[in-house]
Amino acid sequence: MNISRILFMLFCSWLLITTGTSVSKRPDVVNIGAILSFNSSIGKVAKVALEAAVEDVNSNPVVLSGTKLKLLMQDTKLSSGFLGIVEALRFMENDTVAIIGPQHSVMAHVVSHIANELQVPLLSFAATDPTLNSLQFPYFVRTTQSDLFQMATVADIVRYYEWQDVIAIYVDDDHGRNGVVALGDKLADNRCKISYKAPMNPKLSREDITKTLVKVALMESRVIILHIYATWGLEVLDVALNMGMMGSGYVWITTDWLSTILDTESSLPLDAMESTQGVLTLRMHTPDSELKMKFFSRWSNLTAAKSDNGLFGLNSYGLYAYDTVMLLAQALDAFLNQRENISFSNDPSLSEFRGGNLHFDNMSIFDEGNHLLNSILQVNITGVTGQIKFTSNGNLMHPAYEVINVVGKGMRTIGYWSNSSRLSAVPPENLNTGTTSDHLYGVLWPGQTTQKPRGWVFSSNGRQLRVGVPNLVSFHQFVLRVGSSDIFQGYCIDVFKAAVELLPYALPYKFIPFGDGHSNPIKKDLLYKITTGEFDAAVGDITITTNRTKMVDFTQPYIESGLVVVAPVRKLNSSAWAFLRPFTPTMWGVTGIFFLVVGAVVWVLERRTNDDFQGHPRKQFVTTVWFSFSTMFFTHREKVDSTLGRLVLIIWLFAVLILNSSYTASLTSILTVEQLSSPIKGIESLATSNDPIGYQNGTFIDSYLTEEYHIQKSRLVPLNSEEGYEKALKDGPQKGGVSAIVDMRARLEFFLSTRCEFSIVGQEFTKMGWGFAFPRESPLAVDLSTAILKLSENGELQNIHDKWLTRKACSLEGAKQDVDRLPLKSFWGLFLLCGSACLIALLLYIIKMVRQYMRRSGQSSQSQSAPIQSFLAFVKEKEEDDNRMELEDGQSGSKRRRRKIVSNGRWHCE
Repeated sequence: MNISRILFMLFCSWLLITTGTSVSKRPDVVNIGAILSFNSSIGKVAKVALEAAVEDVNSNPVVLSGTKLKLLMQDTKLSSGFLGIVEALRFMENDTVAIIGPQHSVMAHVVSHIANELQVPLLSFAATDPTLNSLQFPYFVRTTQSDLFQMATVADIVRYYEWQDVIAIYVDDDHGRNGVVALGDKLADNRCKISYKAPMNPKLSREDITKTLVKVALMESRVIILHIYATWGLEVLDVALNMGMMGSGYVWITTDWLSTILDTESSLPLDAMESTQGVLTLRMHTPDSELKMKFFSRWSNLTAAKSDNGLFGLNSYGLYAYDTVMLLAQALDAFLNQRENISFSNDPSLSEFRGGNLHFDNMSIFDEGNHLLNSILQVNITGVTGQIKFTSNGNLMHPAYEVINVVGKGMRTIGYWSNSSRLSAVPPENLNTGTTSDHLYGVLWPGQTTQKPRGWVFSSNGRQLRVGVPNLVSFHQFVLRVGSSDIFQGYCIDVFKAAVELLPYALPYKFIPFGDGHSNPIKKDLLYKITTGEFDAAVGDITITTNRTKMVDFTQPYIESGLVVVAPVRKLNSSAWAFLRPFTPTMWGVTGIFFLVVGAVVWVLERRTNDDFQGHPRKQFVTTVWFSFSTMFFTHREKVDSTLGRLVLIIWLFAVLILNSSYTASLTSILTVEQLSSPIKGIESLATSNDPIGYQNGTFIDSYLTEEYHIQKSRLVPLNSEEGYEKALKDGPQKGGVSAIVDMRARLEFFLSTRCEFSIVGQEFTKMGWGFAFPRESPLAVDLSTAILKLSENGELQNIHDKWLTRKACSLEGAKQDVDRLPLKSFWGLFLLCGSACLIALLLYIIKMVRQYMRRSGQSSQSQSAPIQSFLAFVKEKEEDDNRMELEDGQSGSKRRRRKIVSNGRWHCE
């Protein structure tokens, strides 16, 4: 059996040899390259970290299953970018499967093109330019955080401290420019902006730094973002210190180059530490873990054994460099498990470069480069920096930064930033999912102050704010120029002065009149002067409109004032018979008929049992009419005995109550409402007519009416003064005037305060306000808006309003009280009826008395020596006789009744 097995094995071996097939196996060594700048803060740390990582991989047979990594490093010599690229190309003549680096973004742009041609993955732990993630560089893999997130952190810091403008100082290359572009985009998301960009030559000198900072010092913003290389960063801060730009009021925010220097260098010169005091800087945040702590504990031994530069600290880039090797080893292991063989092929296009020291013709294409790239992008491990996993757009997951304040000889972490929780005082890994606290610890700012800097100053020391003020020829309650001086008074001026006094800083300013004083200036031209820089602000009765906000920035409105229509009004003539207006004639007729009907019904129901409704027919008629109409006032003296009569009466009294209430309410409404009448009912009726319309010259009203209501320009009449308003309205369209005026309510209410023959008709048809104007993105607009809100809250704004705009003669309240008083002329007809009835009754009574007196004097023979005395005596005597006759009639009536009773009882007595 053993012989058979041996023969079978020999046959298989022969078969393999004859068929030309060989058994493939994993390579013993895989070449990887690294491009570093050995003398830089990042490069010298990364060199030690990469060597340590390769040793750890090779000493662990589990990682690559026996395959060893061979690391080839090239020093790119930061002082010469071009020579550094040439040196980086040298090691690519060897068959390398991946390149770690380059360290700098500028070099990464060039080398990435070569990596694309040779299909070699390029893993950079330090090239942070966000544009390297584009589809243009498919073989570039960033194993560190992108500047896109670093700039998002800076933008959130600016937003957190409520600054609006920043100045960006940056190196003028791909790294600097693209980083600042990302910063501008992130600031725009927070409604902030870069007000000035100060690019620096990558090979700048101290003189160049000074020239750049001189320009920066002339700018208004004091929030400076320094995005530069560590090589020049400290010198920029030193020049700024010597120029007095590291004092109180300034804010310096550096990208992570400063924290990298401070983490790496064990000690800095005293002047260097002094120039960094109060500066905010960033550091890539890596969560604390056991792996990280072990690596930190090894670092001193590693630097002592592998570096000729002495001991230095470990920075974040060193951690990412170490994890880059671990990531690559994991990807190579997965790649070799699938393919096991690594092959390269020559590029025919490079054959023409045969010869020379670079040996371009020896460069080979990595045939399986795209497969290794896919393995790299699919890695998901935990390293010293935390979780290593790529998103769909090629960035590491969970980007986070530490916000650091340089204080004394060290650094203090004041907070953290992550892509999910934004700013927080707690590390992102300790926050609950979805938590956003948006909080930072206190900062010691430049100048050794804990008070948050304002973030801006005036661009030129000692220059006053030039405030343009419209030189109005009317409505001087709002803006009034005192003589020919530059002194102004009025409501708008007092509000501005009060708001400036509430600012937490001194604001020197001077008023500059705008306009010739003969006609109202055009407000649009005044605002245009701000855009050209002739004025720094504008104060006056300036309405905030959409078109104007495209030119300048306005403060919070300090008075609400929409557009209204004013037209002549006439009072409704009060008729002598106004008291009859509540009811229609039909209603009056029906009501009168019902009074008579109800009286007749009650008479029918009561006549057989009630003595009050008995007697002579004439007396019964008079009683019935009197009773029916007296129910209107509930003053009837006749009692109602029958149940049916009472039922009818109670229902009728309820109806009379309703009639009385309705009459009273209707009469009150008629006599107190709509006393003023105008054919114009509002802007709609005015727009549909063909009458001329007045407006204040220099305002936006003409264009607004033309654009919004399509009113012809020829119908609009510009007016300058209050007297012009009054004359145009009085003349009317027939005499060359206007039928109505459209203006802001604030102005027209003051105009109407002494002119009762005009009134606002219709409703306010816009909601606008007045504000102070400043250049676009001016921080003064924000500060004064806050001051105006304070004025409104403490009541000072209302006090200023009462001081200048208190209405007098025809105030709304006074007009209301006058209207509520019912005039006598509305009731003179009613009083005339009552008076006439009284006079007629007296006249008839006197006639009756005279006739009776004449009848008696004709029967008497006595002479009438004193007619008046005799007439008065007759009247008195008549009253007594009447009383006696009534008594006698009553007694005789009683006797007759007794006789009748005796007669009926069959006995008689004389």
